[in-house]
Amino acid sequence: MNRTIAMPTSVQIYFVYCLLTFIGLFAISSQLAAQQLKPGFDKEEFMEVLRINARFSETSEKAKLIPQPEDSRLLYRSPVMGLANLWQLWLMDERTAVLNTRGTTGESISWMANLYAAQVPAKGSLHIDTNFIFDYDLADHPQAAVHVGYLLSAAFLARDMLPKIDSCYKAGIRDFIVAGHSQGGGISYMLGAHFLNLQRNGILPADIRLKIYTSASPKPGNLYFAYDFEHQTAAGWHFNITNTEDWVPQTPFTVQTEADLPVVNPAPMLENTIRKQSFFKRLVFKTVYRKATKPSKKAVQRYHKYLGKFTAKNIKKQFPNFIEPPYATGNDYVRAGAQVVLYPDRSYMEKFKVPENNKDMMFHHSLPPYYYLLERYKW
Repeated sequence: MNRTIAMPTSVQIYFVYCLLTFIGLFAISSQLAAQQLKPGFDKEEFMEVLRINARFSETSEKAKLIPQPEDSRLLYRSPVMGLANLWQLWLMDERTAVLNTRGTTGESISWMANLYAAQVPAKGSLHIDTNFIFDYDLADHPQAAVHVGYLLSAAFLARDMLPKIDSCYKAGIRDFIVAGHSQGGGISYMLGAHFLNLQRNGILPADIRLKIYTSASPKPGNLYFAYDFEHQTAAGWHFNITNTEDWVPQTPFTVQTEADLPVVNPAPMLENTIRKQSFFKRLVFKTVYRKATKPSKKAVQRYHKYLGKFTAKNIKKQFPNFIEPPYATGNDYVRAGAQVVLYPDRSYMEKFKVPENNKDMMFHHSLPPYYYLLERYKW
């Protein structure tokens, strides 16, 4: 018995085509949604960031102790610029662009970025060259201030990074990680705050997801900058990773004065109370008050003199058209952002036992100790 097989009509074919297309698009969109960069500390994600960083920010001897990146490939390596600054662009898992900044090198100009440690207001302009003025707005609070050396370094890097961010975005990438170890971490604070501001002002697209990892980082600015930065990244978009045996996160040295207090503070009331005392009591109280406050004010003046003006003269030797910026009134440095503390145990102390007459001041600061602790870290 012969049966005639009915051929599908064009309407049926079109219906099946639409159904398959819908299913395919739904599967792709679901997959992409599942792959989006997520807030919160991701140990495996950050370990990959350290593996990337070790390829260009660590000595060859120590880099051998860190595994190669597992799921990332290098897209771009910048030329050396600014204060011996350098960055690399990697693509992680074929979906996340990693903008990784190099730490301090052995060059004197690289150390200049660390030593140029006076604070400048977190909103303003750096006149770097005749045709290079870096306008920045890193925090809303009027008393917020940041490390000028890291800000200057970030200015050079941001100029090179932004076209690459634009290229990545046009290629469909929406997830970006800004990261750096040591000096690279200090600079990454500046870059992260700068990019977030550009995004708020519509210069960077609103649908970019930006995550910031700073590790072994020096302190980036004062308490008001920390407040603002933590407010901007409060939903789990920044983490600062620190080994407790590392001395670098305790720098720059901080000096707090009454000028660092909010507008409403007890200092005016105290001064007014002193004025109301009898002559001899007033004399004694003023003497005590001056002895309590004068040393810190003197220390800030010395900061401005040596880590501000004196260092700026050396910066001008590299960049003759650089105009020294006005400095903030204080030097109250604090750590900023969500903290991930790597706490060494006995096995760490045995593995990284400081040898006698050790001259390696970066013994606990380099990437191998951080990677070792991170492998054992339980979040």
